[in-house]
Amino acid sequence: MSKFIPLSIPNFEGNEKKYVDDALEQGWVSTGGAYISKLEKQIAAFLHTDNVAACQSGTSALHLSLVEAGVKPGDVVIVPPLTFIAAVNPVKYQFATPVFIDCDDSFCVDPIKLRKFCEEECVFEDEVLKYNGLVVKALVVVHVFGNMADMVSIMKTAQKYNLKVIEDATEALGTYYTEGEYKGKYAGTIGDFGAYSFNGNKIITTGGGGAVTANKSKVVDHIRYLSTQAKNDPHYYIHNEVGYNYRMTNLQAALGVAQMEELSEFIRRKQVNYDLYCKLFESFELGKMIGFREGTSSNKWFYSLEINRDKVKATMREIITALEERGVQTRAIWGLINEQVPYQGEVAYKMEKAPYYAERILNFPSSTQITKEEIEYVAEQIKDVLEGFADGNGENQ
Repeated sequence: MSKFIPLSIPNFEGNEKKYVDDALEQGWVSTGGAYISKLEKQIAAFLHTDNVAACQSGTSALHLSLVEAGVKPGDVVIVPPLTFIAAVNPVKYQFATPVFIDCDDSFCVDPIKLRKFCEEECVFEDEVLKYNGLVVKALVVVHVFGNMADMVSIMKTAQKYNLKVIEDATEALGTYYTEGEYKGKYAGTIGDFGAYSFNGNKIITTGGGGAVTANKSKVVDHIRYLSTQAKNDPHYYIHNEVGYNYRMTNLQAALGVAQMEELSEFIRRKQVNYDLYCKLFESFELGKMIGFREGTSSNKWFYSLEINRDKVKATMREIITALEERGVQTRAIWGLINEQVPYQGEVAYKMEKAPYYAERILNFPSSTQITKEEIEYVAEQIKDVLEGFADGNGENQ
């Protein structure tokens, strides 16, 4: 196969051009226009929630959630180490202090370690949780690669210690519980806030863009107000709070409206393609597919192979480079945030699983338009490359 198979690219099969052209013809291209409201209503209906505010990015959605949660300078926010750094950077925007809690085998926050941290490392007095004298205000939960975190356990801990829960569902639009206490509840609608991303590699895209919801409709209205520079009187430029330029544009929203029309089909394809990859890697000794939480229906946004490090000693860079030479784009999971330069001085609690998976996870092509033949080629090349490194400690040996 001579062509290049990318990791994850946008899919424009529907009305994207039609709606964007319509927005252009109307002249509504910036931070106002009917497509913004339409997209917000589409997302709210899909998620079975009352209100959604479209915004500039998943990062801005997280930042606005922290602002609305009352996170102030000096407060503590519990965060994950194994995710994209944008999930944690907004904590710094608020001049708050992140504390990293290890992940479990879903790559999401470990609910057992979360509870132990609150019970054993903190003091709970007068309904306030404190760590080293600092108020622990919130918890950021990331549903990594579309895999639902253990929200049942996490919410019990959060409710016991009065923690605001901000769900980073930027990779999990469409993931929901199929059984149990939260049956029918979507990622991002269980905690106090839910943040979504429509970046170019997400399951739907608006180019950039994001959205945020909350467990109270009035809270979403206030977030929307903050995202538009906190305009109290747009005609006379009266602003009663510090606002942000975080609003989505109408052009982006036009793209998003078309993408929402295709979301269910995109999810179906992701799930079918994941099942095919699982079949192709079944009984493969040098790597195994990472699963998704039982009792949930995942959007299966991204696929992960855990490399057998007892047999494959090559670095992830060597593996990725060898596959790229064969026309297959892959990537390593993120470098741990607590090891990044801006965060090296922060507390990292009981790190075990996160470092383990950081050295072993390979992500590979998962676009919604990938073909069966391309999937088979990807699996064949990954197997061949890993076998080459395992046999001779070098692909070509």
